[in-house]
Amino acid sequence: PAPPSIGAPFFADKPQSATIQRQQSSSTFLYSSLHCQIQHTAHITQHHTMTDDYDALLASVTSRCHATGQSHILAHLSDASIPTSAKHSFLRSIDEIPLEKLSSFLSGALAEEEKLKTMDPANVPAEDKIEPFEGTSASTTSSDAATAQLLERAHQIGLDAIESGKVAALLLAGGQGTRLGYDGPKGMYDIGLPSGRTLFRLIAERLKKLGALTRKGDGAIPFYVMTSPLNHEQTTSYFRQHDDFGLDVTFFPQGTLPAMTDDGKLILETPASLAVAPDGNGGIYPAMVKHSVLSDMKAKGVRYIHVFGVDNALVKPADPTFVGYCIRQKADCGNKALWKTSPDEKVGVLASKGHRPCIVEYSDMSKEMSELRSEQDGRLVFGAGNICNHFYTLDFLEQVVVPNLGNMYHIARKKIPYYCDEQKKTVKPTENNGIKLESFIFDVFPLSESMTVLDVRREDEFAPVKNPPGSDVDSPDTARRLFSNVAKKWMREAGATLLGDLESDQCEVGPMTSYGGEGLEKLAKGKEVACPFSV
Repeated sequence: PAPPSIGAPFFADKPQSATIQRQQSSSTFLYSSLHCQIQHTAHITQHHTMTDDYDALLASVTSRCHATGQSHILAHLSDASIPTSAKHSFLRSIDEIPLEKLSSFLSGALAEEEKLKTMDPANVPAEDKIEPFEGTSASTTSSDAATAQLLERAHQIGLDAIESGKVAALLLAGGQGTRLGYDGPKGMYDIGLPSGRTLFRLIAERLKKLGALTRKGDGAIPFYVMTSPLNHEQTTSYFRQHDDFGLDVTFFPQGTLPAMTDDGKLILETPASLAVAPDGNGGIYPAMVKHSVLSDMKAKGVRYIHVFGVDNALVKPADPTFVGYCIRQKADCGNKALWKTSPDEKVGVLASKGHRPCIVEYSDMSKEMSELRSEQDGRLVFGAGNICNHFYTLDFLEQVVVPNLGNMYHIARKKIPYYCDEQKKTVKPTENNGIKLESFIFDVFPLSESMTVLDVRREDEFAPVKNPPGSDVDSPDTARRLFSNVAKKWMREAGATLLGDLESDQCEVGPMTSYGGEGLEKLAKGKEVACPFSV
């Protein structure tokens, strides 16, 4: 900073005397000397503080690694060629790992793997026998008048809960757009609608519109977004650029877990970094604890949470019908499902094991089970397809899920890049050489005492965005077509006559115009609307 001004305003436009010039020169020298001394002292203090922090962290991490049999990962800390800052970051990353729990996580996952490997399909124990889901369920596809009345009442219950601030929406947004050919968070992907809306914007604006549909018209719905370490900064920056879309948004990253050998030894990827991977979408639960999300929800008065993925262009965040139905059924956990249309559709389904709800992968079901149909309505018995769209009570998460977090990991054998001391470089193996622990969001379902299911119409609520443009299924093209079909349906139901290109995939009803088809009469009733359109 510049030295303080010596001359008073009175001298501003007059020649300065030699005396004044000498005073300024002397003052400038003294100020500069003092400033340098302060900077030097601050640098020394900062250096000592950083050194003290490093030494304390090193001592703590060393002690923990020694106690848990992981001292080998510290072997390169004496290497002078590794910058101290890199070593510090390395130690901090180790410090965040639950080293003391990894052994129990691994042993439990290995025991599960061995059990599945040795199980005789012809002699399955009763607790592992797959049976149809035993909980309550309802369907928005039903033509039954009683069901329609039930769901209408559920919708109002959901709106009332939203209006009273008891409902939060939680978006799973840790995925990247890699499979779409997009370098960035999947939520920032534009599927090609006329408005150019991204997946993030579609979801955020639907949530904003839903808040406006409450009786007060200003229902602020707490919105939580779980990112990943890979896309956290990009995601939060995107929302900041759009002023969080006028929402109350809280961001938190899911965690990672280190890769291990079969005997539980951590694997170094470089001399100063571990091989790590995201802990699966089941990482939502420990992440909510680590980042105080559950306590934040509780402080805000939230009692019910709707959790859903980012890769569905038609998802209804905080869906009042689904939330209200779960509340009415006194469910602690709920699952929104799509009923399978054919036995060979490759999707996990909701079922029961040992009288407990669970998700069974299609590969774990026999042909006979997959094809079994109900005598009443002809639908597949094992047909409740899982689309990662869930309801929880806060009490269930706090009191039941959190105490059981350590029992939910599975083995994924992978090719783990590792640092080779002999070659002095990172090696990419050609065969599986390590283990990654992962968990799934539905691993908590067996803990539920009162789970319920709402089966919804596929064409109204499911437009997945998973595969690159041009793919036959689950691509931006198919999602855009499904989105456009919903827009045309809503306009027809509101009284419009559609003209023009009726097959267009460029028809759009913006989320701020309508959340679920409501309120379109002024734009549509008795009017001719040319396709494509954007309202």
